[in-house]
Amino acid sequence: MIIYPAIDIINGKCVRLQQGSYSEVTVFGDNPVEMAMKWESQGAEYLHLVDLDGARSGNSDNLEVIKQIASKLTIPVQLGGGIRSLNTIETVLSNGVSRVILGTSAVNDPEMLKLALNEYKEKIVVGIDAKDGMVAIHGWEKTSDFTAIDFAKKIEALGTKTIIYTDISRDGMLKGPNLEAMEDMAKSVGIDVIASGGVSCLADITSLKATGVSGVIVGKALYTGNINLIEAIESLKE
Repeated sequence: MIIYPAIDIINGKCVRLQQGSYSEVTVFGDNPVEMAMKWESQGAEYLHLVDLDGARSGNSDNLEVIKQIASKLTIPVQLGGGIRSLNTIETVLSNGVSRVILGTSAVNDPEMLKLALNEYKEKIVVGIDAKDGMVAIHGWEKTSDFTAIDFAKKIEALGTKTIIYTDISRDGMLKGPNLEAMEDMAKSVGIDVIASGGVSCLADITSLKATGVSGVIVGKALYTGNINLIEAIESLKE
């Protein structure tokens, strides 16, 4: 299982939200590039970036800092937030990002998702954000009409190889992941599931490994010091 340290960006700064709320923002650093290099130096194998301005507006407002991060690191970077067209996918990938995460666009525009998967294959990751089991869209501010598992099966059939599954109620709360939901998802599809939301301590990471997910995104717990990245990576080798 891979640990993905998360860097969420608003206005070029490193932040965390609580339960996806833009009114509950904590700034953890003014330099996302330095933060990215720190996580790589501590052994991260892959970095998870979210352009929160992009997620809200549909425009990738932080492309310059994202480009800097991708160019400075030797590990791969995946990016989500505001990626809603084939042109944006091409722009982001050409700026050094290894994988792009489609969220709202994958829900609202299945034709675009099909085209993206045909063109970019495993470089396309679909983010499934769930609120009470239902898929949420538009920076988590709206809810769609179908369940996370039904949607996951649908996009698996289209050729998606990796999904990121987030339980919004747990995100940024440090109250532990929704293990039951993660296990249900991992058992319901035959593709890689990366768990996201609520990881607060080393025990949470160990518990998630037992659910069958292939990776876990860790955000706030790294910034508060609840989880030491070096220790967490070592613990997965045992």
